[in-house]
Amino acid sequence: MSTQTLSIDRPAAVRRAKLLNKVTIGYNVTEAVVSLAAGFAAGSVSLIGFGLDSSIEVSAALILAWRLHQERHDDCKQPSDRLATRAIAISFWVLAGYVGFEAVRDLVTASAPEASIVGIVVASVSLVVMPVLARAKRRLAPALGSQAANADAAQTNLCALLSGVLLVGVGANALLGWWWADPAAAIAIAGLAATEGVRTWRAEALEDTCCA
Repeated sequence: MSTQTLSIDRPAAVRRAKLLNKVTIGYNVTEAVVSLAAGFAAGSVSLIGFGLDSSIEVSAALILAWRLHQERHDDCKQPSDRLATRAIAISFWVLAGYVGFEAVRDLVTASAPEASIVGIVVASVSLVVMPVLARAKRRLAPALGSQAANADAAQTNLCALLSGVLLVGVGANALLGWWWADPAAAIAIAGLAATEGVRTWRAEALEDTCCA
């Protein structure tokens, strides 16, 4: 399904993108702190992975903020955009490697996490907030002419998908006692992150920039 774009000029798009970045950073800092605290308390690798993804979401927003700082209306900043895009891709792989390893270890050792009501609440809220934020970012990308903006939107959309996966995992553990659902959800989170990293790294060079 195609996403409707905004008919605004570049300066307005840059201002709006910076505002969305601030919202992303504020929300995800809170989400990361709560998720990581709840994850370590419950021994939930999926919840820890979700918290790490929130942390990486903050780093992606900071990377894009740096990219937007390079914005010049009379100068091409394509190299900085590409560098920002690949930095975001690397963040996906770091998350995938860590969470995948921890999840497999928990499955092998049959390490059962405790139920986490906080995790269920965090996942539910994120499942509502993240799709709205991702859609707003994606609509701005064409006006910015920025593949990095698309990558950042993809990162936010991944957070929404991870929210659903997390909700299934922690929910099944809390309600049905299926301890293995938590590391299984974490493996799914790692797989989604790795796939998105490859897609982001292979993104084509900018074709619709201020200097194209």
